[in-house]
Amino acid sequence: MPNKHIGGDFDSFLEQENILVESEALALKRIIAFALKKAMKENNISKAETARRMHTSRMAFDRLLDPNNTSVTLKSLERAAVALGKRIHLELRNI
Repeated sequence: MPNKHIGGDFDSFLEQENILVESEALALKRIIAFALKKAMKENNISKAETARRMHTSRMAFDRLLDPNNTSVTLKSLERAAVALGKRIHLELRNI
């Protein structure tokens, strides 16, 4: 007899709750924030220096590093990546 408590996968659950897109955006932002912090550490570059290289304020850069703030622009991400000697690579995949 099948277990009635076993259903679809986690993505299906998030989709049923209408939070799949939001959850994926938040997860992606956390990955990006982690990667930026890792690059800063590897290159021994401070937040202030990264912000200076980006021609922005430290507060604006802090928002970029905030893993819960998903309202970032591709331009900001690219400027941060370049300031840290990195490049952004985006990929569209089938659902």
